[in-house]
Order: sequence, then C-alpha cells, then structure tokens
Amino acid sequence: MNLGLFKLAVRMKQLVWQDEGQDMVEYAMVVALIVIGATAGTKAFATSLATVFSHVGSIAVSNS
Repeated sequence: MNLGLFKLAVRMKQLVWQDEGQDMVEYAMVVALIVIGATAGTKAFATSLATVFSHVGSIAVSNS
C-alpha cells in the first residue's frame, strides 16, 4: 500500500472517531429544539389568549 494513502486512511479514521467538539454540537441542537418548541408554544398561546379576550370583549359589549 502506498504510504501516503495509508497516512490518509489513518487520519480519516482518527477524524471519524474524534469526539472533542461533539458535546458542544449536542448542546446546540438541544437549545435549538427548545427554541423551536417555545416559539411554537408561544404562537399557540397567543392565539388562544386573543380568542379569550375577544370572547370577553363581546360579552362585555352585549351586557352593556
């Protein structure tokens, strides 16, 4: 086997099994999922809240 090709294969194997930055990537993915969930939850909550205020406002107007 060619020495350069062997060195390349060894280096590729080291890169595959290297996990120095893996934790940071996992934390970033968890934070991204939390942000997406919070955004979706906030939108649903805002819609429900607007409906409640609209309903309360229509009751207040009809009772006047």
